[in-house]
Amino acid sequence: MRASDTAEIIFESCRIPQENLLGAEGEGFINCLRVLDGGRIGLGALAVGIALGAFEASLNYAKERKQFGKPIASFQAMQWKLATMKMEIDAARWLIYQAAERIDRGQPDSRLCSIAKLYSSEAAVRATNEAVQIHGGYGFIKDYPAEKFYRDVKVCTIGEGTSEIQRLIIARHLLGKSGEKT
Repeated sequence: MRASDTAEIIFESCRIPQENLLGAEGEGFINCLRVLDGGRIGLGALAVGIALGAFEASLNYAKERKQFGKPIASFQAMQWKLATMKMEIDAARWLIYQAAERIDRGQPDSRLCSIAKLYSSEAAVRATNEAVQIHGGYGFIKDYPAEKFYRDVKVCTIGEGTSEIQRLIIARHLLGKSGEKT
């Protein structure tokens, strides 16, 4: 994520010629919200990719790293960590696929996009945390990829709406905008 340059842009007294208007006047915010569904899928896919990288690095490391004369992958605790990582990555991937397929069919589902983004980003945080744990002390050394995955993944729970915003969107779809179940 260090290559992603983020900056603030401020427009003051900015006038846009009518021929450069995108969409209908006064509907900019609504159009912006519609774009967020696709962005959430993209960010969720990024989270899945980071989690998968962390998983693959951990799997390889666990097969190579020896403790007490055998690979740490032979220990049940490591096996369970790897199994959980893979399970959550696969579940996240399928949620992203399902949300993307709905958009491709012209039937966007904001609730599903929020679920997919929320689950995949939080699963990726868990996966990268476990990757650092599996790597032990090497998990924080820049010579190993676990450190980079762990550092980079956090933006996935922030960008395109924080995890808290995703939960709010999901709850509003479940309960209706007033908060009362519909």
